[in-house]
Amino acid sequence: MFLQKLREINTFIFDVDGVLTDGSVQVTDNGQSLRTFNIKDGYAMQLAVKRGYTICIISGGNGIALARRFLNLGISDVFLGVEDKGAVFDQYLKDKNVNAAEVLYMGDDIPDLEIMERVGLPTCPADAVEEVKASSQFISPYNGGKTAVRDVIEKVMKVQGKWHDEHPNAADSSI
Repeated sequence: MFLQKLREINTFIFDVDGVLTDGSVQVTDNGQSLRTFNIKDGYAMQLAVKRGYTICIISGGNGIALARRFLNLGISDVFLGVEDKGAVFDQYLKDKNVNAAEVLYMGDDIPDLEIMERVGLPTCPADAVEEVKASSQFISPYNGGKTAVRDVIEKVMKVQGKWHDEHPNAADSSI
């Protein structure tokens, strides 16, 4: 059943804080928020985009640096500063003509539950809150910001025979 679901995924949707980061935010004196991303997650995300998968980011977090990070990875469907993730999710599915059954979503906290209950494959990092773990069909053994995103992308792409990169470029995930 789990392997079959992996075969059906063509769209990944991720939260940011606690999924693509470890949930820590440093705030500078001028109020700028700083986050740390894992380069291995970035590599997997840009490879998935190159292989024809759709990746979408839906996050309550905001900032120019966040938007730039995802744009540099080839991800154009980025929704930041979101208060109602469910409404953005519904509109996204409609606008992109995406079937929710073909979506893998990874979240880590209570605001993610609404979407997780409606996708084909709800997932979370190992350090997600208990309610999210209970709603997940797969819990990565990796924490948020520590390659949980790469873990799920790699699983999907390996099952679908799209993981191996014949000509990897070391610069692909570094920006």
